[in-house]
Amino acid sequence: MLSLQTRSPFSLIFSQFKPYSSPFKFKPRFSKIRMCSSQSLVEHVVLVKVKDGTEPTKVNAMVDALNSLASIDGVLHLTAGPLLRNGPTTAFTHMLHSRYPSKDHLYAYNAHPSHIAAVTSFLFPIYDDMMVVEWVPGKATLKMPAKGSSLRVRFLKLKGGDDHDKVKDEVLSVVRGMDEDVGEFSCGENISPERAKGFSIASLTVFPGQKEVESVEMEEGLVKVVEHVEDVVVVDYVLP
Repeated sequence: MLSLQTRSPFSLIFSQFKPYSSPFKFKPRFSKIRMCSSQSLVEHVVLVKVKDGTEPTKVNAMVDALNSLASIDGVLHLTAGPLLRNGPTTAFTHMLHSRYPSKDHLYAYNAHPSHIAAVTSFLFPIYDDMMVVEWVPGKATLKMPAKGSSLRVRFLKLKGGDDHDKVKDEVLSVVRGMDEDVGEFSCGENISPERAKGFSIASLTVFPGQKEVESVEMEEGLVKVVEHVEDVVVVDYVLP
């Protein structure tokens, strides 16, 4: 169980590697319109660092172009915009989060002319760094986050070793156990390693709003797995 205000011992250990969840008793806000089975549901998160000094009009054009992709057939949910905050050594500026009913729908989205046009015309010219992580969550159903709610996304990179598969299963088990009192929580193993910079485990937590996500320490909840983790990316985002 995580506390909302007390710093965990993990905050001290966390500083030994790069960047740095949380059960909470309040209920997040969700869209009442869409709800889907996660038997084959796919989560898709893109983190972007925009080049320093980029003109605000170009940044806004990128965000608008990415959000327009929500109209592509098969997209269950899509939101893109500036991050609320990063972990202590992460420098991303923007995030896109979307969901699809299957891997085939995600692949069709990636190949769609509108998607290709948006990233080549508006994203690629102004980005300095980017990573993409995708996973299949393990819950029976997932509700779509509503406007005004906040998302916390965490990516874990595991240390190498002969028992990597065993460690991965152990870490996944711990991460999955963090959702006991969380209104909505999604986690899983990354299915797109070529674009994830070595990060193999992902999770996403939905909070009611900015106040609630800011009340929970970004590094909390991972004390049991810190010995197996080489690096962590944690970002918070508020749905516009």
